[in-house]
Amino acid sequence: MNFNSWLKNKINNIEDFIRNIIGEENNPQGVIYEAMNYSLLSGGKRLRPVLLLASYELFKDNSTDVMPFACSMEMIHTYSLIHDDLPAMDNDDYRRGKLSNHKKYGEAIAILAGDGLLNKAFETGIKACLSYDDKSRGLEALNIIAKASGVDGMIGGQVVDMSGHEKIKTLENLKYMYSLKTGAIIKSSIIAGAILGGADEAQLESLEIFADKIGLAFQIEDDILDVTSTLEKLGKKTGSDIANDKITYLSFVSIEEAQSQAEQLTKEATGVLSIFGDKAKYLIELAESLTKRDH
Repeated sequence: MNFNSWLKNKINNIEDFIRNIIGEENNPQGVIYEAMNYSLLSGGKRLRPVLLLASYELFKDNSTDVMPFACSMEMIHTYSLIHDDLPAMDNDDYRRGKLSNHKKYGEAIAILAGDGLLNKAFETGIKACLSYDDKSRGLEALNIIAKASGVDGMIGGQVVDMSGHEKIKTLENLKYMYSLKTGAIIKSSIIAGAILGGADEAQLESLEIFADKIGLAFQIEDDILDVTSTLEKLGKKTGSDIANDKITYLSFVSIEEAQSQAEQLTKEATGVLSIFGDKAKYLIELAESLTKRDH
């Protein structure tokens, strides 16, 4: 199977699974199910669940057993997008080519929809742990995911990001923030998939290096796209970083240098996967595609 067919297959399987997670019930709180599904089922790259599945498949052939863990990652990611778009955060009106959740349902419901997705992510993950063959590995993977989502991961990164010029004065400061806000969830997807698959310490060490590098490369590319892409292509308003006086990679280097560094990081990342041989081909192509998104 070529990469594009493999990726389409994985995304289709993810879509089939998440479509059945949140049933819209006819009860007094019915709007919350609708608001959660509005954002969860609105498309997107499904990068984080695909990364978990690709990492797992370095060790096992069939990733069906870990689909609930993968889709937990997508719920965590979607909740973070809902909250990121709020006026108190990035104040974005569009996400994935549609009105942001708070523009559709109001700020209060959007906050609660994000909260609901975060809770549903761990409800789904815990249920998966209870039925997983190696429960200790299931719990270890879920613990990795939980930490990456919290104050020492994504939430912590958002706090530093909101402090802006006060906390981010150098490129190293920025890389630290990105390692938490964006990189932690990407990394936890890869490491959780490997743990579920039975990776040993040496294999996990290689995958941690890989994850750190592609997480930064992915965010650099996002910074470039915010300047060079369009609403139609990106699915959200471009130029918002400049409008909000946010510090990005382009605050320190040119677009050309940033692109070169993203490509170099990707090359270094894929190089460490040589220990997995041909098993890593899809993960390598996935990583390479992240720095070739449409400008």
